[in-house]
Amino acid sequence: MAQIKTDAEVELMRQSALLVSKTLTEVATMLKPGMTSMYIDNFIGSFVRDHGAVPSFLNYHGYPFNSCLSVNDVVVHGFPSEAELKEGDIISVDIGVILNGWHGDHAYTFAIGDPGEEVIKLIQVTKESLYKGIEKAISGNRTGDIGFAIQEHTEKKHGYGVVRELVGHGLGRNLHEDPQVPNYGKRGSGTKLKEGMVLAIEPMINLGKKDVYTESDGWTVRTRDHKASVHFEHDVCVRKHQADILSDYSIIEKAEKANPNLFTSKPVLLSAE
Repeated sequence: MAQIKTDAEVELMRQSALLVSKTLTEVATMLKPGMTSMYIDNFIGSFVRDHGAVPSFLNYHGYPFNSCLSVNDVVVHGFPSEAELKEGDIISVDIGVILNGWHGDHAYTFAIGDPGEEVIKLIQVTKESLYKGIEKAISGNRTGDIGFAIQEHTEKKHGYGVVRELVGHGLGRNLHEDPQVPNYGKRGSGTKLKEGMVLAIEPMINLGKKDVYTESDGWTVRTRDHKASVHFEHDVCVRKHQADILSDYSIIEKAEKANPNLFTSKPVLLSAE
């Protein structure tokens, strides 16, 4: 059953979410060709602990790292490694923290240099789809309304593959809570949204087909056709008229723009009501 948060609890969750945003901002500042994802993961673990929190992902169901760092055709749950990032790589950085007993959990996909026109478009469309889904995170709607909005923008409008095996989720004192929030679906279907629900909405969109597989490590999920995959994620509280986004992309985007090693994706805002 989905947990309804009080306003005070939502503000504590905002602090957790903003710590994730600050951590992602630091990653945006430092990313460059030649850097290893293992270096990034170690930095993330230290930064989170230095700010009075602990990484949510470390030892979660046996996951052995501080963060999920997914490069190119890795959809999610990518293991950090000593392989160097190259010009033209994309990397999804997914971070969770526990601060004051509450989880924050979101992700951002960065492009190191120019990954090519096709991938640049995939990054922008996936980012746009996140906000299309967030616009539907209002009380009285259903999870299917969120999924339909994301699927409509990515799959039906642009022909991308929407991953079915992995979904968004509720968030709170636990990293994964009810309800599940698929990135596909029918309008008017699924769990009814109520004010005070906190959701991690996270489109995972493939340049090619939707099909994925999990490697032998039991975690790393790749596209079957080995085409690029992009992942964006925000922490959102359901409200009556407009969703309250607890995480903050604006500081990440500012750092991304200032780093000459990164392709700069365009900011996206919720539509005016």
